[in-house]
Amino acid sequence: MGKGCVKMGVEFEPVIGLEIHVELKTKTKIFCGCPMEFGGEPNSHVCPFCLGLPGSLPVLNKQAVEYAVRAGLALNCEIVPYSRFDRKSYFYPDLPSAYQISQFYFYICKGGHLEIEVNGEKKKIRLNRIHLEEDAGKLLHSGSSITTSQYSFADYNRGGSGLIEIVTEPDLRSAEEARIFLEQLRAVIEYTGVSDVKMEEGSLRCDANISLRPAGFSQLGTKTEIKNMNSFKSLERALEYEIERQREVLEDGSVIVQETRGWDEGNGITTSMRTKEEAHDYRYFPDPDLPPIVLEPEWIEGIRATLPELPTAKKERLAKELGLSAYDAGIITGSKALAEFFDECVALFKEPKIVANWLMGEFLSLLNVNNMEIQESKIAPQQLANLLKSQKEGEISGKIAKTVFAEMFASGKDPEVIIKEKGLVQISDEGALAAIVEKIIVANPKSVEDYRGGKKNALGFLVGQVMKETKGQANPGLVNKLLQERLN
Repeated sequence: MGKGCVKMGVEFEPVIGLEIHVELKTKTKIFCGCPMEFGGEPNSHVCPFCLGLPGSLPVLNKQAVEYAVRAGLALNCEIVPYSRFDRKSYFYPDLPSAYQISQFYFYICKGGHLEIEVNGEKKKIRLNRIHLEEDAGKLLHSGSSITTSQYSFADYNRGGSGLIEIVTEPDLRSAEEARIFLEQLRAVIEYTGVSDVKMEEGSLRCDANISLRPAGFSQLGTKTEIKNMNSFKSLERALEYEIERQREVLEDGSVIVQETRGWDEGNGITTSMRTKEEAHDYRYFPDPDLPPIVLEPEWIEGIRATLPELPTAKKERLAKELGLSAYDAGIITGSKALAEFFDECVALFKEPKIVANWLMGEFLSLLNVNNMEIQESKIAPQQLANLLKSQKEGEISGKIAKTVFAEMFASGKDPEVIIKEKGLVQISDEGALAAIVEKIIVANPKSVEDYRGGKKNALGFLVGQVMKETKGQANPGLVNKLLQERLN
């Protein structure tokens, strides 16, 4: 779906804003000493405060504040020296105290922006704010969804985990822009080290607000909020569906209902969860058990000084200093782990383009097929560098290098060990290869005749036959040379 959707002469413009929850990678929760660990037996990482028991009091985790500031600086926010916590009051089973500690009136990061690139064009997406809050627990439904369940269990392990909520302005104009923005945001947060941003574990969660308006109008249309999107592709698909759904409603002369809708991944549709005709009254008021957060300028600048090179700057450096294309640099820097692997490998094998090609090709392909993260791979940068040195020095061919790499990925063995064990050293002995070349020429008179008759692609067939005869171990350059000398 493009920036505008047109049908029957009417053009509508999507207006999209995102609310992103990022779980902070602190050792303990934001207001108590319970561990921040994914998984575990239900209700095994809880304490009286997590469970909302009377008399239990919150104590603010200083590192959570530091991480919020760190994220805000990386996203070009203004760090507010004075902020405080409020109680957001509502009743739901995953919130045992019947209120959530959040920041509403005075939040820690104001404004900010993130630049994205869509189809070669750069666009600045503004942020409204970043605020700190605690997470709620998790409900485990007996059915496939809350609407089809007879009962639900409550697990409070996640309750009280430290979050930052990043709220954008409604600057996004397509599902594609929203996906690219979230991918870029995830990379920035990962580089800062404040979260592991694993969407599959709920460390990064995104809700989207979407409305349509006639192209050229400034007034916003009635919006819907979409929840339950747990991947970049889910976000894009959900928004594409909702844009089309809203367009059809408007063209039929009906009105959009302000509501919260859930994304049904299996059926590829959004479904109504609850209507939101009026803003809910959460009865915000300052939390009486927590003092305000007062930040000294020196402390903020100290955090700024520790920020790493962020994805955009790193991408520009790789393109300028190492000669990578913008596309290659974008892929490499899209993941902190991949960028670090690349840097370590290039330090050992100083041919950036070759390293990039292997990482984007063989490495990422094997990771995807095996559904693995880079950190789970058994291959170390030193091993890939050694493999590339062996190929460059002519010890093995490119084809054999790929075979060795696949074995390295599976076993974690060093390339030199695999090459020796499997007898994969490239044949570069001219005398040995000359005999094989002669054999292939005698066995393929038609191809020889074709080549001498001007069909130069026949040479490729003969080279292939030599490589087949030597099980891929012949030096391709030498084979070409010997064949041309013999045939000419």
